[in-house]
Amino acid sequence: MRILIAEDERDIRELIVFTLREVAGFDVHEAINGIDVLEKAPQVMPDLVLMDVRMPKMNGYEACEKMKQDPALRDIPVVFLSAKGQESEIKTGLKMGAEAYILKPFSPDELIGQVQMIMKQVQARRARNKATH
Repeated sequence: MRILIAEDERDIRELIVFTLREVAGFDVHEAINGIDVLEKAPQVMPDLVLMDVRMPKMNGYEACEKMKQDPALRDIPVVFLSAKGQESEIKTGLKMGAEAYILKPFSPDELIGQVQMIMKQVQARRARNKATH
């Protein structure tokens, strides 16, 4: 499974990449802001995008919104990572089309479990959609 990580803070990005690549065995690609995500997503065609909300140049909400407007990228699930856990922030993220919202800080095991659970839900939904079309 290919995952694109968008996180502007290098230490956090490296921890996420290490956890998902070395511990969980995923094929992980990196982006440093929302513009970078929009450039890399069409090249990588990830199965999942994990994206920080607060990033320079283009925030995660804007990048998610642009992905959902692009027919080639709209079906890629987006999960927001954020230290901001206010209900209004979470609602905004979900309204933008995000699959889920993971709050920082999180443990490596928690992150792996969340990613695996989200991908199972996405795969189940895709299977249901195929069955009805």
